[in-house]
Amino acid sequence: MRFRDRAEAGRELAEQLRIRQDKGELPHPVVLALPRGGVAVAREIAEVLQAPLDVLVVRKIGAPFHEEFGVGALAGEDPPVFDEGTLYRLGLGEADLAPVVERERKELRRREERYRQGRPAPELRGRTAVVVDDGVATGNTARVAVRAVRNRSPERLVLAVPVCAPEAAEELRREVDEFVCLHEPRLFSAVGEWYEDFRQLTDADVLQVLRGD
Repeated sequence: MRFRDRAEAGRELAEQLRIRQDKGELPHPVVLALPRGGVAVAREIAEVLQAPLDVLVVRKIGAPFHEEFGVGALAGEDPPVFDEGTLYRLGLGEADLAPVVERERKELRRREERYRQGRPAPELRGRTAVVVDDGVATGNTARVAVRAVRNRSPERLVLAVPVCAPEAAEELRREVDEFVCLHEPRLFSAVGEWYEDFRQLTDADVLQVLRGD
């Protein structure tokens, strides 16, 4: 069930989306990748669907004692969205996370400026927004991403990922018009476990994809 790399995962996911496109279920698609890892998956999808590719910058909010442990997420200039159950279990309040939110907001703005380079975000009205990432563990980041897209009034909203934790998948299906996922392994701890090559991408990698190089 492991993918060789993100490109292979993207090609397999693209095939499932192409079938839907052929049935008329993805009218006027635009592919929105969550950088950085989602961009390598989304490139393959955009090529197969012959759809424009853009980025949707979302930042995870990590716990103060372990930044990789997500307790919420940010998109655009919207207020942060927290996993209230996780905060309660950890004994954290939103005030405890204020420094983390400020840091991630700055990084989000930096990435937006770097990746967009003055380009406006694509218009989504009347289109199918296909939101893509390289995998989902807790679902916090994906949830914030699709809600931000929903606020831009697409005709149809699809979330497409190669692999997702079953608990997150159940919740995310309620957030979108369609959830397309290749694998929902029962034993799931981290997205990287499902890739042979899960190297971290750089800003330069993202820009290269967006330029079509």
